[in-house]
Amino acid sequence: MDAMQIPGRPFPMPDASNRQLPAPGHRPSLSPLVPAKVAPAAMPDMRNLTTLAGGVVIVAGLYLARDVLIPVTLAFLLSLVLWPLIRMLRKARLGRVPSIIIAVVVALGVMLSIGGLIGSQLAELAQDLPRYQSTITRKMDTIHERTIGKLNEAMERAGSNFRRTPAAPPVPAPTAAEPAPQAVPAQQAAPLPVEVHQPQPSPMEMAETYLSPVLSPLAHLGIVLIVTIFVLLQREDLRDRLIRLFGSNDLHRTTVAMDDAAYRLSRFFLTQVTINAGFGIVITVGLMAIGLPSPILWGILAGLLRFVPYVGAILGALLPMTLAAAVDPGWTILLWTGALFLVIEPIVGHIVEPLAYGHSTGMSPVSVVLAAIFWSWIWGPIGLLLATPLTLCLVVLGRHIDRLEFLDVLLGDRPALTPVENFYQRALAGDPDEAQEQAEQLLKDRSLCSYYDEVALKGLHLAAADVRRGVVTHSQLERIREAVTELVEGLQDHADVEPERPQPAPTRAARLSAAEQKLPREPLTPLPDPSTIPEAWRQEGSILCVAGRGPLDEITAMLLAQLLRKHGMGAKVVPHAAASRREIGTLEVEGVRMICICSVELRGGPSNLRYLLQRLRRRLSPLPALIGIWPGDDPAPRDDELRKSLGADFLVSSLREAVLACGRIAQQGEPAPAATGSIPLAAGAVARRS
Repeated sequence: MDAMQIPGRPFPMPDASNRQLPAPGHRPSLSPLVPAKVAPAAMPDMRNLTTLAGGVVIVAGLYLARDVLIPVTLAFLLSLVLWPLIRMLRKARLGRVPSIIIAVVVALGVMLSIGGLIGSQLAELAQDLPRYQSTITRKMDTIHERTIGKLNEAMERAGSNFRRTPAAPPVPAPTAAEPAPQAVPAQQAAPLPVEVHQPQPSPMEMAETYLSPVLSPLAHLGIVLIVTIFVLLQREDLRDRLIRLFGSNDLHRTTVAMDDAAYRLSRFFLTQVTINAGFGIVITVGLMAIGLPSPILWGILAGLLRFVPYVGAILGALLPMTLAAAVDPGWTILLWTGALFLVIEPIVGHIVEPLAYGHSTGMSPVSVVLAAIFWSWIWGPIGLLLATPLTLCLVVLGRHIDRLEFLDVLLGDRPALTPVENFYQRALAGDPDEAQEQAEQLLKDRSLCSYYDEVALKGLHLAAADVRRGVVTHSQLERIREAVTELVEGLQDHADVEPERPQPAPTRAARLSAAEQKLPREPLTPLPDPSTIPEAWRQEGSILCVAGRGPLDEITAMLLAQLLRKHGMGAKVVPHAAASRREIGTLEVEGVRMICICSVELRGGPSNLRYLLQRLRRRLSPLPALIGIWPGDDPAPRDDELRKSLGADFLVSSLREAVLACGRIAQQGEPAPAATGSIPLAAGAVARRS
């Protein structure tokens, strides 16, 4: 028995080597319960099982109802493509119904023309297939002889010395006792020919055989056009129903989200159709110049296959290159065809598309590949063509509907973590290099002070919350301190100035997370100019940045001290232990003109800050004092009663306010001694930026 179990509390037994007899009447003290460091694995509850079952039902429904869902999906996507044309016709003083009819007729004409061109090109190509087959067969034989044939010859020569041909066994002569074989009559050995004649097909069977492959696509096309017309006619009604379904409690937000999603999708699809059509036209003209048969067919296929991510461009090039190898007995046409695709595809993919709708479609590369696999498994080749548009629709819905936000997280290309969460995660992992890389990216359009307020302090607030919950070990806490300290040292050369803010590109907002878009961008109050700071305040230690009792308060004091130095004020970081009751008498106070106490959070009563300030007041009674409490996402402590209870002259909730307050006091010169050790709040109060 390793431990004695007492009801409600475990009591570990001492080791046998150090066991001592207890005194008479002595009862062992019970140690308090220690929380488990590893939480037990959570079992899936009914809600998770219901969600999983719902996902399985949705996938099964998509597969079983594909004959109905594919035309409906094509109709909705076609309506998004046609809506800009309808809007242009409406601006030309045409009615709603005539504009829709004209747009649908134009779409029908384009699709029938493309189908007719493909059919005529295929018929023309089928006539020359035997000649192309013989050419490609000769080339394959030549390649085989020069590669595998040479390899086989080399292997045979290498193994010729090891081969041994066995002598043929002698054939025994027939003896007189053995009867000679009798010949079989030719009439008995020849098989009887058997012919199977199919009955003459009826007119209905002939119609089904020859007309079904033609009527089935036409029927689907008719369904798509009819549904498209009704979707365009009932566009506002469908929008209202979706608003009622997803967000009737917040009409303004839901309406803006629906309009923005429809506009973005419509613009993206129309741009993609235009670019791919232009790509097909360029390929057609190039193949005509090269002399490849059926260039229109390969141009149309190249444009259509570009809707398939990654693989489509490769397939669009392999098909005409295969024909080029079959047409030309040499290799000239094949090389020119490959060069055409190698030149045009990078230009369209890396220059035209980024200029048209940005460097990204809004989806991560992994989600694009997975979406192509999923939709091709569910809906076949049509699903492969619709994979990117359908996935983009899901991403847009996830960005605007809270209940579908997981779609944006799984499929979108925006950062999964906010800048604050990323800062804390990198600090917790002890990776200051990646944290500095993120900081340099954010510092391109904000000052160092804004970065500290918006990201670093809030990240430290998350760390303090985890420390308070007891989930951060001592080694992890030291790792956070070291990582943030190295980050502050790495940002030492960055000037604390507001950079020029150019007009953001239209695609930039789509690539930022929701938290990054909410970061403040309004003009801020200018920070003190170092040239306006008196010389007496430039001396090292003129402002004491004293850390509170919290485990991360000293880091915030380092941030404030760095910002004060960048604005011409000499600052010195004082750890909390140096201002304790035992060490306060040895604290160096020569040349100090202001006190700044830094605390990450204010939990419970403010007695520790009040007593800390009282100890500093006894050493530095005539000096102004500032207390900064960085609240993170919690409401800022702006209560004047709290400031008076702490005995401070200033109570701020951001580093910017602290720098502004210190700069104002420094610009006013030496503060006049006060009997109570404080100055009125109105003398240097800083209005908190909302």
